[in-house]
Amino acid sequence: MVLDLLLTVACGIVLVPVGILVLETLAALLPLRRTVLESTPRSGGPASALAPPPRIAVLVPAHDEAPQIGATVRALLPALVAARAATRVSDAAGATRARDRLIVIADNCSDGTAGEARAAGAEGNGEGTVDVDVDVEVIERHDPDRRGKGFAIAFGLRHLDADPPDVVVLIDADCRLAAGSLFELARLARASGRPVQAEYLLRAVPEPTPLGAIGALAVLVRNRVRPRGLHRLGLPCHLTGSGMAFPWRVLRDAPETEGNLVEDLVMGLEMALGGAPPLLCPEVRITSELPAGRAASATQRKRWEHGQLHTLVTYVPRLLARGLLDRRPALVALGLDLLVPPLALLVLVEVMVAAAAWAAAAAGLTSFRPPLLATLALGGTAAAVVAAWLRFARGTLPVRYLLFIPIYVAWKIPLYVVLALRGRQKTWVRTARRGDPPPGL
Repeated sequence: MVLDLLLTVACGIVLVPVGILVLETLAALLPLRRTVLESTPRSGGPASALAPPPRIAVLVPAHDEAPQIGATVRALLPALVAARAATRVSDAAGATRARDRLIVIADNCSDGTAGEARAAGAEGNGEGTVDVDVDVEVIERHDPDRRGKGFAIAFGLRHLDADPPDVVVLIDADCRLAAGSLFELARLARASGRPVQAEYLLRAVPEPTPLGAIGALAVLVRNRVRPRGLHRLGLPCHLTGSGMAFPWRVLRDAPETEGNLVEDLVMGLEMALGGAPPLLCPEVRITSELPAGRAASATQRKRWEHGQLHTLVTYVPRLLARGLLDRRPALVALGLDLLVPPLALLVLVEVMVAAAAWAAAAAGLTSFRPPLLATLALGGTAAAVVAAWLRFARGTLPVRYLLFIPIYVAWKIPLYVVLALRGRQKTWVRTARRGDPPPGL
């Protein structure tokens, strides 16, 4: 029957991203593959003195980040100190290493971001403190018609053109280095000639709501579990937004993402197409906090998911075609991974297909093959989420919160309705953060 065939095909289509999700989750449960180079000075290996240490420039795009930019600068300075300390073996061997740079890009700011960053930089290099031997710079950009992280990054790169570093590290203004070192990222980026992504974790605020906790679990699956699975399979990963290290030439030659809503994701895809697929370094971890409150969370999710879905439609065909024609498994892997939509949307589609399939089978219009396939898809997604929770989130997310997953999926429905009726969001909107001053102040 035609209806039976159509529903079977629909179930088969849904099973493709489910299968990818399950495979990546199962791979993430295996022992981690080490990424950090054994030839770094930390390891004491014989090759540690052979290559001069990379010169690092850390770019921090910041838009109205006055409440946290000072703390971010003060946290990054010791990280750069540690990076310099890790190079003493090479320096002692006679290699000359220029000063590292920490550059805050105050982009279209209407608050005191630039002043706070300058004060924090002066404090870090001032009298009575450890000499960090790092140049701290604050550059300001004013172009209200061209707003967004991509524009800020392009501005920062043009600033570096006169004196380019070996490696550029991009860190968001609200992030902290939680484990590992900037030197490990930079050394790996230069040695591999590829972008390197640290493990970027976004945690729920203290005492989160159940929906906030489930949102954090969904982000953990996207940013930690699935990239670890790809890494364990020996495959590249996507760039996830912060804690990214790039060889200078690879970053400078990549197309500018400018106003793209998911500039990091697109940047990594363009680099992969150009021959430099991103590499995960899970030994280095960057952390940030998800927005508090439903309004701020909805703003961020809308930007992320509209951008991701648009990128899925735009890049999946290109990645799969180029990967198959050029025999480049890395591109095929990135294309298949990108084929997995946001978890809430995936579950929503599975429920709709399963409901239609079971209703048709109960009415005698189809066989029971479509509803069984639809149920298999739902079961596969549920198994992947539970496995991810057991391995990576059981200590921080009480099991009772898992009961709120259906409510979380329902909460996301308006986001997808807006996407279907009005099209994707096209302009960048800053997400409110905990600690921001009340509106109007």
